[in-house]
Amino acid sequence: MSDLLERHDRARFETFGIALIDEPTSPTRRIAAAVEHFVPVNRLSDRDAARLIRDHEIDIAVDLSGFTQGARPEILAFRPAPVQVNWFGYPGTMGMDAIDYIMADRAIIPAEHERWFAEKVICLPDAYQPNDSKRPVVAEPPTRVAAGLPESGFVFCSFNQNFKILPAMFDIWMRLLKAVDGSVLWLLDAPEVAKRNLRREAEARGIAGERIVFAPRVDSAAHVARHALADLFLDTLPYNAHVTASDALWAALPILTCPGDTFAARVGGSLLAAAGIPEMVTDSLPGYEALALRLAREPGELAIIRAKLGANRATCALFDTDRLRRHIEAAYEIMWRRTQTGLSPQAFSVPPVA
Repeated sequence: MSDLLERHDRARFETFGIALIDEPTSPTRRIAAAVEHFVPVNRLSDRDAARLIRDHEIDIAVDLSGFTQGARPEILAFRPAPVQVNWFGYPGTMGMDAIDYIMADRAIIPAEHERWFAEKVICLPDAYQPNDSKRPVVAEPPTRVAAGLPESGFVFCSFNQNFKILPAMFDIWMRLLKAVDGSVLWLLDAPEVAKRNLRREAEARGIAGERIVFAPRVDSAAHVARHALADLFLDTLPYNAHVTASDALWAALPILTCPGDTFAARVGGSLLAAAGIPEMVTDSLPGYEALALRLAREPGELAIIRAKLGANRATCALFDTDRLRRHIEAAYEIMWRRTQTGLSPQAFSVPPVA
């Protein structure tokens, strides 16, 4: 969010950052510097926080937390702003009458899914997800050996949290390892009990446990850099990679995804389309497995996709924060005009802006 907030048109928008928790971290400091007014409310009750927002005469309140850790949706239940929006932090409807809109895109919420949302859907032209276009170009990765990987062989990767790995998806991954000699599955580090369980389940499917390699926790820059060591990122279902996927795409690591029926299950498709490689979005789990196997066996095809992704990074919609900023500002203006003229919230699509 920091890059987006830094770019807002200050001649047309006055920005407030309402801080729900007290965290003196680097991202928090950057957000505090990006907005015109940084207002901590962590020591206030929900009612008093709502009163403070109302006293500041906020026109549009955008909830970036939803029902995640540290969230305080009760504040918006007091209706401190005329327009209240759910965006980015929570991948689904908040189910609250007090939230007027949810900002998404057509890949995330198809028209036929809108009836399942309590909010009116604002359809952005590109991916709904903001990204930091100012983060450094990916640094030199470590060697495979230094990362605990074999020097040769195909590396399937999934850096999603391990609780997103369900048996049906794990079955597919193990069949891929069985079909591709010398391949490994590279996962994010996990508690010992989770690692034991995953390796045990691999062995139950005829795959040696050591063919699952766990990547230790490192800082963000080092983590993004080491994506270059993998060949293919395997997305999870029914909960896709979200910000994790953007990290991989920034590092030019192709992702293979299969959309499901919910917001959380459709993010991968949204990001891949905005990154310019929609061909990596499959329409079924059998199709997902078949494409993963083909790409592992045809390195030339995978290399073309990887090169395309790397070339797109500088120009694709996913990492064009200023393009997203213009679309978000257009959405704010449409919402506000409706409120000013006494119209109730209504779903709408934001037209692409130059």
